Amino acid sequence: MRGNPCSGVRGCQRASTVMCTGGKDMKNVNVRKLALAGILVAVGIVCSPLSIPVGASKCAPVQHFINILGGVFLGPGYAVGMAFVTSLLRNLMGTGTLLAFPGSMCGALLCGLLYKYGKHLPFAYAGELFGTSVIGGLLSYPIATLIMGSESAVFGFVIPFFVSSCGGTIIAAVLVTAMKKMKVFDVYLGNLDAETQKIKH
Repeated sequence: MRGNPCSGVRGCQRASTVMCTGGKDMKNVNVRKLALAGILVAVGIVCSPLSIPVGASKCAPVQHFINILGGVFLGPGYAVGMAFVTSLLRNLMGTGTLLAFPGSMCGALLCGLLYKYGKHLPFAYAGELFGTSVIGGLLSYPIATLIMGSESAVFGFVIPFFVSSCGGTIIAAVLVTAMKKMKVFDVYLGNLDAETQKIKH
């Protein structure tokens, strides 16, 4: 028996339509992610004067809250990019120092990676705390001493960075958990996959 030639044509047309629709949906999601990332960067810049001077650094709790939002809802790549842009603009505006780069970017990266592969919100919070305070704090030492000319102990930034990130993490723990349950950004970004969007505590 010969197959119906029309069915093959219709099948190709349907496949083409699905591929086009999928491509448009992906493009829309990317545009929405960029828009949300831009809004979060703007919030970080507006709130940057709310920093706490600690030695050669200016700790910004709001930045850590934004890191967790980006890491959970947008992914590690977006989170690191947002942290870099925010740190760069803060330095250009005089509301931040060079230590903002390792302090924010390490926390954003670890937060995003742990949530991406662990799917547990506490992993994201722990990643932000450890990445900012321990990794970011240790990386800040050579920057402070060699580039900024500031005298500091090797672990001199660990505790200040931990205290700063604690404030933002506490805020995020309340708001991000509520946002996940209400699927506020998930609906906007189209991240409603039944398997990947389960909240595990």
